Amino acid sequence: MYSTTESKCFAIFAFERDAPAHNTVVAGGQTTPFHLLNFNNNFNIMKKIYKAHILFTKERSHFEVFENGYVAVGADGRVIGVAADLASLDSEDAEVVDFGDRLLIPAMNDMHVHAPQVRNQGVAMDLELLPWLQNYTFPEESKYADIHYAESMYRRFLHTQWLFGTMRSCVFGTVHTESTRLLMKLYQEAGMGALVGKVAMNRHCPEALSEDVEAAVEGNERLIAEFNHPDALVRPIITPRFVPSCSPELLSACGELANKYNLPVQSHLSENTSEIAWVAELEPESKSYGDAYNRYGLFGQTPTIMAHCVWTEGVELELMKRNNVMVAHCPTSNYNLASGMAPVRTFLDEGLRVGLGSDISGGHDLNMFRMLVYAIQVSKMHYQSNHEKHFLTLSEVFWIATKSAGSFFGKVGSFEPGYEFDALVIDDAVLNFDNYTLLERLERYIYLGDDRQIEHRFCRGKLIEEPKVV
Repeated sequence: MYSTTESKCFAIFAFERDAPAHNTVVAGGQTTPFHLLNFNNNFNIMKKIYKAHILFTKERSHFEVFENGYVAVGADGRVIGVAADLASLDSEDAEVVDFGDRLLIPAMNDMHVHAPQVRNQGVAMDLELLPWLQNYTFPEESKYADIHYAESMYRRFLHTQWLFGTMRSCVFGTVHTESTRLLMKLYQEAGMGALVGKVAMNRHCPEALSEDVEAAVEGNERLIAEFNHPDALVRPIITPRFVPSCSPELLSACGELANKYNLPVQSHLSENTSEIAWVAELEPESKSYGDAYNRYGLFGQTPTIMAHCVWTEGVELELMKRNNVMVAHCPTSNYNLASGMAPVRTFLDEGLRVGLGSDISGGHDLNMFRMLVYAIQVSKMHYQSNHEKHFLTLSEVFWIATKSAGSFFGKVGSFEPGYEFDALVIDDAVLNFDNYTLLERLERYIYLGDDRQIEHRFCRGKLIEEPKVV
């Protein structure tokens, strides 16, 4: 740690493991408990430099590791640079925050999650996709007509995301405009980034969740008018649930909205063989499930992310490549709903962008670090049937979860210059009881750690405090 006598320009922040009560900030001779600082008012005014063991992935093949390194962050919340020593950074007007022996890594991104399904986590895990939707998911989502119920559940959902260090998400809401608006306001209140979709559906669903085309367009345009600002952390995303639940007229309207307002699109693709057969019956003119979206302007005409893609191959895969459609790989959901194993190695080899999704409540876990573990395990099962397709490595899944996924939000998911500073500070002392290397420490946290080791969370350079739960 540097002393205040070394430079009058530095305010030195010390985070010591053996502090008696709280981490402390030492500046100008005054000591203040860390938890009492007003970060929003005091901590984001000028440039800051964070010192810690820094790990991130510029490339999927390997980690960048800075032992006792420094990352400089500008007042706009973007990374200025990373260095092994302080002298290499332009630190004339910077505060220096010393996190001691902790790990500093990019925050997690959840690329496919159903916020209104939070109550059903761990419920009905013995069903396949379509019965699960009809018997559990649709009845639960119908409850979100009640704004008070929605607030209670959505606050719980956001709090759990915060606990596990997920700072950006692609989120499905429900068909209910006011409940979806509430979810977006809660993300704004928390300071966490999200693309939030008012779900579109008008067939093969309960009457309570069916909305005619005109109402769907009007509801979306209300949200677009309020939230569609280019640099906003929380923005709308056009969200047809999936082809079977949307009439051709509704799919066409969704495509027109995406094009008119230059909005991204999210939906489901080739998750389950029964679902694929159903789409073929409903859209006989389409060459594949993906082509059904493509014909309505919902498949890469604007930035698009499709969840699952378990059975994507052939013409559908080629169309995804041409249209630069991103895959949201959801390993727990694919196992729980007996959908299958997505061929992520093939996607990477073919140049597709891939992110990871929790997909609650088809998936049972909102901890995105667990998705890294499950993604490796799924790829190892693929490897058993085709040794030419090597299983994913730790650096690859970390890159998928951070930089690759973050690219859907802009420059997010890395500590390279110009990237938004979304970061987690990990105190892994309880796991670090022997002479582990920094990479071993990170791996052990990914496999063995939980929210108790995440000490601080940053999104776009701001410290994110614990959201309220009703």
